Amino acid sequence: MKSLKTYSIPFTGLKLGKHLFEYAITDAFFEELEYSLVKKADLLCKVELDKQETMLILNFDIAGTIGLNCDKCLSQYPQQVAIHERQIAKFGEEEIDEDEEIITLKKNDFEINVAGLIYEYVTVSVPFFARCSDEGNTPYCDKEMLGQFNKFASGDSETNNEQHDPRWDALKKFK
Repeated sequence: MKSLKTYSIPFTGLKLGKHLFEYAITDAFFEELEYSLVKKADLLCKVELDKQETMLILNFDIAGTIGLNCDKCLSQYPQQVAIHERQIAKFGEEEIDEDEEIITLKKNDFEINVAGLIYEYVTVSVPFFARCSDEGNTPYCDKEMLGQFNKFASGDSETNNEQHDPRWDALKKFK
């Protein structure tokens, strides 16, 4: 978790206006997070912090590739991502309702850690059904694995060619 400290932005010393921060998001970032869906990544995260009198406006631009496993052929492939998100952090003592998705910063807070936000945005960008291609049209889809799946689905596997057990015939008579 110590490496995630590098994603903290100390905002107390910053002047009012816009400030740009860049982070390289690699495999090491996701290794720090125990149950992450993403294990491999090569991302560049640009955070534009707009400091105002009563709030911080954080604009995230995250681009690059994440490594996913295809749900169809089980091979690993790089998934392109381009994420553009905005987060507002207000200065105040009262907690704002979570439905408004606004972070509340207390007067004792002097920095904001964006690691959790980056993780959330990348995780949400993972497709529900990860597919590297359709029917092996790209070099990533494993045609040999698709052939094995089709072989087992059609019933041509070696396991179906084993000796027929006569006990099952006796049970089929009870239908």
